[in-house]
Amino acid sequence: MELQPPADDVVVQLSAAAVAAVDERSSMNHDGDNAGAGDGGRARRTFSQYYKMEHRKAPDFKWWQIGVLSYQSLGIIYGDLGTSPLYVFSTVMLPDPGEEDFLGILSLILWTLTLIGLLKYTFIVLHADDHGEGGTFALYSLLRQHVNFSGSMPMPVTRLASDINLKFHSKKKKLPSKMREFLERSTTAQSVITYVVLIATSMVMGDGALTPAISVLSAVQGIQSRSPKITQELWDKQSQPRFLSYYLLWFAFVSLIGLYNIIKYYPPVLKAVSPLHIITFFARNKRKAWEQLGAIVLCITGAEAMFADLGHFNKSSIQMGFSAVVYPSMILAYSGQAAFLIKNPSKLRTTFYSSTPEPLFWPMFIIATLSAIVASQALISASFSIIRQSIALGCFPRVTMKHTSEKYEGQVYSPEVNYLMITCILITYGFKGGPQIGQAFGTVVIWVMLFTTTLMTVVMVVVWQTNIIAVGLFFALFFCIEGIYMTSLLNKVLQGGWVPFANTAFFLAITMSWTYGRRKKNEYDAANLVGKQEFIKIVTGSSQVPGICIFCTDLMNGIPPIVRHYVKHTGSIREVMVFVTVRILPVRSVLPEERFLVDKLDHVGVYRCILQYGYMDNHNMDDDDFVVLVVASLKQIADNDEILLLDSAFTNGTSFVIGRTILKMSITRNCFKRFVINNLYRFLQKNFRSNMSSLKIAPGKTLQVGMHYEI
Repeated sequence: MELQPPADDVVVQLSAAAVAAVDERSSMNHDGDNAGAGDGGRARRTFSQYYKMEHRKAPDFKWWQIGVLSYQSLGIIYGDLGTSPLYVFSTVMLPDPGEEDFLGILSLILWTLTLIGLLKYTFIVLHADDHGEGGTFALYSLLRQHVNFSGSMPMPVTRLASDINLKFHSKKKKLPSKMREFLERSTTAQSVITYVVLIATSMVMGDGALTPAISVLSAVQGIQSRSPKITQELWDKQSQPRFLSYYLLWFAFVSLIGLYNIIKYYPPVLKAVSPLHIITFFARNKRKAWEQLGAIVLCITGAEAMFADLGHFNKSSIQMGFSAVVYPSMILAYSGQAAFLIKNPSKLRTTFYSSTPEPLFWPMFIIATLSAIVASQALISASFSIIRQSIALGCFPRVTMKHTSEKYEGQVYSPEVNYLMITCILITYGFKGGPQIGQAFGTVVIWVMLFTTTLMTVVMVVVWQTNIIAVGLFFALFFCIEGIYMTSLLNKVLQGGWVPFANTAFFLAITMSWTYGRRKKNEYDAANLVGKQEFIKIVTGSSQVPGICIFCTDLMNGIPPIVRHYVKHTGSIREVMVFVTVRILPVRSVLPEERFLVDKLDHVGVYRCILQYGYMDNHNMDDDDFVVLVVASLKQIADNDEILLLDSAFTNGTSFVIGRTILKMSITRNCFKRFVINNLYRFLQKNFRSNMSSLKIAPGKTLQVGMHYEI
């Protein structure tokens, strides 16, 4: 009764005719919806439109197209990094800073931007994409495609022989590296990598509450330094081109103001490019200099977004945007601020607005405020996308995900996750000032960068098979730089640095409770499968009803216990039974023709269907479309009699059976594990959506079977 690794004839590829049939059925059933589209209604999208995304192709962009994409990336990718001049110098806390101090700080900023922003992210990390998708999950996906993960993992691990043939599955090297062989032998190393990914993503989720807080407080400082009140423009979400132009103005203004301050206050300020000024800074301030690293690291906040948002752009446009616009703008901006502070050290707390020339203050204030808002929104949107990927990989409970764009995938909104706003308000109110939030923000930034450096090192060895000397240099250089910054921030744990750890612990508790509960449920299901003889007895002893019954299960092999419970309460079965499992693969996307794996089980009219998705795929599908596709797939492996049976069953309707499982851990088990299952997991299970919620099933076709598992 088990589904073995599928042979080529079992991996069903949907024909163009099958997909076209679903599209035709969709348009026929929803003509009324389409008719209203001209009146402001939204035309219904067909199966093909859901899954055949144009930007999955790798077009050969012309230079001017790359330029347009670079322009669009300014606000979307570089919003956070671009607005960092608002608060970097203001977060520095030196008792009596002088010229050498400001030159030393500027030298640290210049070298940090150059080594981490330009060298590490722009020219190295951007190349570690998963078919155009970037971010922590992309690195993890690459490793999962090249390394056979096994054992008791926090994330579900399933592997079939057919996976390697998927369009978006990376091909393994013919000669495996020693590192890959080690990782495949060591389940401990696999678990460490997985936990690193979970911690990194939990930190980025919590970062969604810190970016708005520090950006808003920076704008408030501008008001406090000039006293009068102003009316802020409202953010019109429909005016993206306008806000992209704001960011172009932002980079132009900070560059020109920086150049003006250099010429007016201290023309030789660019001598800070010499690292000797860093040595002088540490020799002069000793421990105080080391403590300021937590503020200086804020100059590189948002560099991770270059990699995380890679899926919406291409490498060349991101590299051009940073190298030609962002990097030189930041150099001029920070150099101008340092030049101003050398002559006006008392203005350190309000550096940005104090260094802005009087006639440009109000225009700059409006542009800075709008830019800070866009930067905050970009980070919050990134949190939505990361949670969506976490849900797809089975390590976060399913929340509501609304797709805000029908043209581009990955642009999502979650009402539940939007409660990050409450955390943002509490942080802003609790600290009442920028330095503490800056220390918290910097902690997130540097830890995520350390995790990226670690994962990149493994990718370079296992996937790229880079020369071990080059890998060693990469790891030693960036781990040392980021590690030094991290030690400074750990010193600030009691002064705001604890916030990101608290946020991370909150999201990690949700993740670990959810994955542990799901794993225990699957273990119970696997241990209580319906045996072959028992299933035959159930089939022969129950009355058969015309139609199709689709059992939704997490198991890929065997007859799930839900069948036993279903027959016990109904006393009947349908003439065709299909056990459907939604499987999320560690690949960017699964094409429509690769979506279904089907197989026949031992008894006539009993089938297994695996519905496959990548972690960036849209899962929404109507129940009618789904049934048509399942039947079309089954016909391709059925004989003539079975085809007649499928046609007959299809005309008699379909019902969906979904299990509602309640886990209860016995009193003899570990009290902490008992608390996790009986309280945390049960709370998440009750308050979040089911795994099959993305399949839009009509209530009249659904039967929910309650099951109580004592574990």
